[in-house]
Amino acid sequence: MSIYKQYIKEIQDRKVEGLNPKPIDDGKLLSEIIKQIKDVDHIDREDSIKFFIYNVIPGTTSAAVVKSKFLKDIILRNYSLEEISPTFAFELLSHMKGGPSIEVLIDLALGNDPFNAIDAANVLKNQVFLYEADMERLEEAYKNGNTVAREIIVSYSNAEFFTKLPDIDEEIKVVTYVAGVGDISTDFLSPGSDAHSRSDRELHGKSMFEHNTEQQNEVLALQEKHPDKTIMLIADKGTMGVGSSRMSGVNNVALWTGKQASPYVPFINIAPVVAGTNGISPIFLTTVSVTGGIGLDLKNWVKIKDADGNVVLDPNGDPILKEVYSVKTGTVLTINTKSKKLYNGNEELIDISEAFTPQKMEFMKAGGSYAVVFGKKLQAFAAEVLGVEVPVVFAPSKEISHKTQ
Repeated sequence: MSIYKQYIKEIQDRKVEGLNPKPIDDGKLLSEIIKQIKDVDHIDREDSIKFFIYNVIPGTTSAAVVKSKFLKDIILRNYSLEEISPTFAFELLSHMKGGPSIEVLIDLALGNDPFNAIDAANVLKNQVFLYEADMERLEEAYKNGNTVAREIIVSYSNAEFFTKLPDIDEEIKVVTYVAGVGDISTDFLSPGSDAHSRSDRELHGKSMFEHNTEQQNEVLALQEKHPDKTIMLIADKGTMGVGSSRMSGVNNVALWTGKQASPYVPFINIAPVVAGTNGISPIFLTTVSVTGGIGLDLKNWVKIKDADGNVVLDPNGDPILKEVYSVKTGTVLTINTKSKKLYNGNEELIDISEAFTPQKMEFMKAGGSYAVVFGKKLQAFAAEVLGVEVPVVFAPSKEISHKTQ
């Protein structure tokens, strides 16, 4: 049985479990798919084209290497394909975000075809995940007088990969979903017993809410009812994301409630919105920032105090809480990123400025904290090559100190 037929059998098996085709990371499989694409009479040609465009994992996989090289052949017109024009090939490379795609783009930018060089440079200006070797190639070309390399490096020094991104929306409409009352652990979002499936994001996503399909269906129903809003996952009367650090927990939340990072990259979602009465666990909040998400401290329940300012306790010795405002499932709220307030209609509910510091807003704009971290490194490299001061684009890091008398 060929590797492609094995893949088709796997697809059929996954379909029984309600799963889509597994994203392709194997270069040998993709090479066979490309052979079928080149055979205009192949019975599986149409499916093969769809797999190539929409179902290949980017980054540094062997499949990404094969995909990048084939796209390069299309751009160089070594191979003509009606379904993927050179222009579309550049677009696909732009969505691969690093690894072999960058190598191909630099090849084209520094190549002999001036039109390809311009198109490749325009894509590269929006990329931030460059290796040291990639930067060294650009630096060497710049020092040798290559005008395209200079244009790219000047763009990097001005951080145009960030400044030319659209600002985050002033108003973000959300609809609440109370995932639980009390603290919600990362294990509830991504059970440790399902660690084996984390590499298969769609399969692992089925472990969300500890495999509670009723809750999963409630999320789907909310999405169907509010297609223009983002679901805000809430820990009512508790803290969201307590326990061990688990990126897979954030990935699951993003998979169910976030937005697709790219139409050409399967099961990679970003920008989830999570909240808790007592805020977000610090480590979990960091992982939320990795995906460019939002974490809110709702403070929607407060402790009741008596006339002397003492907390009133119930018979069990626990503080009695009073609900300041409701976040029951299905409540439509508005996050205003300019005023940094949370609203229910025109009613202001709470100040949420802690969730929208300059640094966090940069993460949201860039689609994740890694893009900002790598972007700063890239900007510093470019400024050093040009021999200029690093232009102030990003918010300065906060300096925390403790002075003793």
